[in-house]
Amino acid sequence: MRKKPPAEGALFVRLPATAVEKLDRAAEALGMRKKDLVAGLIHKLGPGPGEPVSTLGSYSFQPYDPPEVMNAAQAAQFLQIEESVIVEMAEAGRLPARRLGELWRFSRAALVDWLAKPEKR
Repeated sequence: MRKKPPAEGALFVRLPATAVEKLDRAAEALGMRKKDLVAGLIHKLGPGPGEPVSTLGSYSFQPYDPPEVMNAAQAAQFLQIEESVIVEMAEAGRLPARRLGELWRFSRAALVDWLAKPEKR
């Protein structure tokens, strides 16, 4: 009969005092036990040699920090609508914008303020 691997094993390590303090603070801030924190970090490293790899999917995070002054395409991305709708709303005066020659420019702060205000009917 084959033995089952133990559910838990012991790990005794000596850490620098600053690392111990950080681990204590992290465990307290997250409301977790230190052993669960360490186990979670090890789990994030992925499978070890000889362990099966099971990947359901992947995600790549790319932060989006829009500029303070945006063109129509950037404003459309910021508001998550079509660029043609942005231009139409700007031309109708329903969206805060400035026309500079043939180009529209949008202030990020003005768009956020506009979004925060209730719509007038």
